[in-house]
Amino acid sequence: MTKTHVDAAPADRLTHFPVTFFAVVMGLLGLTLALHAAAPVWAPAGALSSGMLGLSLLALAVISALYVLKVLRHPGAVAAEWQHPVKLAFFPTITISLLLLATALWSVWPGLARSVWLVGVIGQGALTVAVISGWISHRSFQVGHLTPAWFIPAVGNVIVPVAGLPMGYVEISWLFFSGGLMFWVVLLTLVMNRLIFHDPIPARLFPTMVILIAPPSVAFVAHVALAGGLDGLARGLIYTAYIFAALVIVQVPKLVRLPFALSWWALSFPLAALAIASFRFAALAGTLAHLLIGAVTLGLLILVVLGLAVRTGIAVARGEICRPE
Repeated sequence: MTKTHVDAAPADRLTHFPVTFFAVVMGLLGLTLALHAAAPVWAPAGALSSGMLGLSLLALAVISALYVLKVLRHPGAVAAEWQHPVKLAFFPTITISLLLLATALWSVWPGLARSVWLVGVIGQGALTVAVISGWISHRSFQVGHLTPAWFIPAVGNVIVPVAGLPMGYVEISWLFFSGGLMFWVVLLTLVMNRLIFHDPIPARLFPTMVILIAPPSVAFVAHVALAGGLDGLARGLIYTAYIFAALVIVQVPKLVRLPFALSWWALSFPLAALAIASFRFAALAGTLAHLLIGAVTLGLLILVVLGLAVRTGIAVARGEICRPE
């Protein structure tokens, strides 16, 4: 009897291994790219970025292996996640991780980066269509199911041009950028309606509020690449990101009182995107203010990722993660 119980425990844990774990990879790769963006003004950032790339690859390999194992052993549990109104939006974190990895690899291993990017683009396109089709299917979603996490599929699309344009995929980059920007505007309207006129977001998902910062930040980086420099839209995007950042700062007292959950990793990538956008603007416009914003955001991002890594390790050791909800 005891042996059966011991043998069943790992299987049970694997059954509840969530797709949201890929948000960890997004956060680590986001820090990798933010450090890379800071390298021209802070020399140690280059070496730190290389180290973070190795750590991100390790995290992606481990999490991917565990989730593939879950797919093979517990396909029903994966199907249940796909049918979940909140977790559905997290499936594109898998392909977004590949797109971010390709961006990080481009300056080091361009051949490998191109292959990873192509897989990521195909997967991102397929998941975007599948997720949006899921949203508009015969299922009935309630307003309470809507959170800023629904931005994730849109964010993934605007990431495509960041590496796609240097690789020469101009039209594909414009295609994904246009789709991502369109769905961001639509979802922003829905999310703001939900936040203003309906019940507050549950505590477990409240950290996803920080995701509001990510779409305009990533869209800024993609747009300046596509447009070849700063213009009115680029400025509008980065200042929209700053406005959302200000709104999130006001929520910090509430955030720090919440219990830890994997959703806390939602803090990491948006901060990385904001830091990268700020460094990019500073490089293009030569402004000290944006450089300082990027530096402060990067410092905060490093602290957040370190804190989240420690807290996640503690949660795993205590068995607080991969449990039935």
